[in-house]
Order: sequence, then C-alpha cells, then structure tokens
Amino acid sequence: MVGMSGPHLIRGSVSLPEAELMWRFSRSSGPGGQHVNTTDSQVELRFDLARTEALPEVWKERALQRLSGRLVDGVVTVRASEHRSQWRNREAAAVRLAALLAEATAPPPKPRRPTRIPRGINERRLREKKQRSQTKRGRSGRDWG
Repeated sequence: MVGMSGPHLIRGSVSLPEAELMWRFSRSSGPGGQHVNTTDSQVELRFDLARTEALPEVWKERALQRLSGRLVDGVVTVRASEHRSQWRNREAAAVRLAALLAEATAPPPKPRRPTRIPRGINERRLREKKQRSQTKRGRSGRDWG
C-alpha cells in the first residue's frame, strides 16, 4: 500500500513486509448513522506467520509457540474498527500487529537467581512483629476492671 506512514518495525531492523500483509475491509458495527452503512471502515489484517520469510527462524518459532492460541492455520489476524476512517483503522491494525509480533518474538526473561534474605533484615522484621504484638496486647480491656 503506497503512502502508509512507513514500515512498521517489529524490533531492531526487522519490519512487517507490506507484500505479506493481507487486508480485508467490511462495515463496522454499532451506531454511526448513514455513514456507517455505506463505508467499509472496519479493517481485518492477516499475516501468515508460519510461511513468512521476513522473520529470523528463531523469532518465528518463538512467535508460533507463544501465539499458538491465536493462530488459524499459521495466520494471525488483527481487527480494528475504533475509528470512523478506514485509513486510521489500517494504521491502528498495522501498529497492533507489529506490537503483537514484537511481544511474541521477544527473548525470554533471564531466570531469577535465588538470593538469601540477610539475617539482619529477618531479625528486624521479627523484632517489629513482636513490638506490634505488644502494642496490640496492651490494648486489651482486661486490666481496666
């Protein structure tokens, strides 16, 4: 599509290839009067994740695994209908797809290295608990009689 606001970057220098994006347009639901009945402003953007050559193989495997619940025959679909203009819905769908793929291809977080709680911190916590217990015990009405 000519004139869209540049390639939509996924991460680094990897971007969504325009040739592999499949667009479908339909009428949006909901209120809007006569305008909504005549324009195809809802956008459905499909991207064949299983067959794409634009992503590095490692990223592709990671995305296929993480998005397995969203995929239909290896194709991920994003819809946008929040704007009245088809153009703005196209932009929104492309940005949403790029964000989805960026999140799905991100490397896994580093595993947490278990650390021990310093003894001083634990002792202070127990001392404060004991102090609080004494404060609350002092509130009981048994000595007022």
